[in-house]
Amino acid sequence: MSENIKVSVADGVCTVVIARPEKKNSLTRTMYAGLASAIEESSADPKVRCLLLTGEGEVFCAGNDIGEFQNRAPEDPNAPPPSKRFYYGLANYEKPIVAAVPGLAIGIGCTMLMHCDIVYVAPEARFRMPFVDLGLVPELGSSMIVPWMVGRQKAAELMLLGDFFGAEAAREMGFVNRIVDRAELLPTARATAAVLAAKPPEAMRLTRRLLRQHHAILLERMEEERNILAAQLQTDETQAIMANVLKKR
Repeated sequence: MSENIKVSVADGVCTVVIARPEKKNSLTRTMYAGLASAIEESSADPKVRCLLLTGEGEVFCAGNDIGEFQNRAPEDPNAPPPSKRFYYGLANYEKPIVAAVPGLAIGIGCTMLMHCDIVYVAPEARFRMPFVDLGLVPELGSSMIVPWMVGRQKAAELMLLGDFFGAEAAREMGFVNRIVDRAELLPTARATAAVLAAKPPEAMRLTRRLLRQHHAILLERMEEERNILAAQLQTDETQAIMANVLKKR
C-alpha cells in the first residue's frame, strides 16, 4: 500500500484518504496501486459495507502527477496497470461510496466523484476538467456521465472550455449532494457512511445496480477513453503542453 494512501476500517466503513498534501494530493502510479488495492480488498471484505473517500489537508485531489504522467510507461497487456485497476474497481464497486471533498478536485479528482453515490463538499471546493487544455481526453467514463447529468451543451462548456466551477455550481448541476462547513465535512460524511453501512447489504447492492443505468455501455466508453488518451499521450502536441506545465512549476 502506498504511504500516500491511508486506509482504515471501522464500523463497516472503509475510509480511504488520498494523502499527498504537499503535491495537492496529485496521483502517482504507486498511489493508483494503493487506491486499487484498497478498493479490491474492501470489495472482497464482507465486514466492509461502505467506502468513504476523502483527501488530506485542504485538497481532495488535483489530478495526475504531470511529471510522471508525461513519462508513463507503455501498458503491459498481461498485467493491468494500477490506474486501470482503480478505474474499473471504482466503476464496478458494488457497495455504496461516499466522498468528502475539502477543496480542489481536478481531472481524475473530479471524475472519480461521478462514481460516488453521495458527495459532500466544503464551500471552498472547486472543480475542473482540464483534459483538452492538456492535450488529452476525458476519462473514467466522464465523457458519457457528464452529458447524462447536465445535457450535451453544458457538458461541452465544462469539458471544452475546462474552466473552474465552484461548490454551489456543482450542487446545482447535480455533481454533489450537499455543501457542508469544512469543520463538519468529514464528520457528516462519516455519519452518512455509517448509516449506509447499517442497511441490508443485498438490497443496497441490488438498488445501486438498478440506479447505474447503461453500466455495460459506460464500461465500453471507459475503455474507448483509455485507448484514445494513451494515444494522445504520445503526440508531440500533448508532450509539449505537459513540458510547458512542468517548466512553469
